[in-house]
Amino acid sequence: MLAKIHVTLKKGVLDPQGKAVHHALNDLGYPEVEGVQIGKYMEIRLAGVTSDEAEKRVQEMCEKLLANTVIESYRYTLESTE
Repeated sequence: MLAKIHVTLKKGVLDPQGKAVHHALNDLGYPEVEGVQIGKYMEIRLAGVTSDEAEKRVQEMCEKLLANTVIESYRYTLESTE
C-alpha cells in the first residue's frame, strides 16, 4: 500500500512561510495570487497489511507524529501498489 499524506496548517493559524511566498509572488508580477498556504506532503509505503489495517495505521501515524493536530490538519489517500 502507498499512503499519500498532506498536512497543512488549520484555518486561522499564522503561516509566515505562506505569507512570504505570497508577497514574493506578488512582487514578481503575479497579482492574481491572493494567498499561499505552505504544508507538507509525504508518501509512506506499507507492506504486509490489509487496506483496513493500513487505514488504521496511517491515521495513528498522523495523530502521533506526522501532524501536530493542535495547529495542523491532515488528509491522506491509500493506493494499492500491486
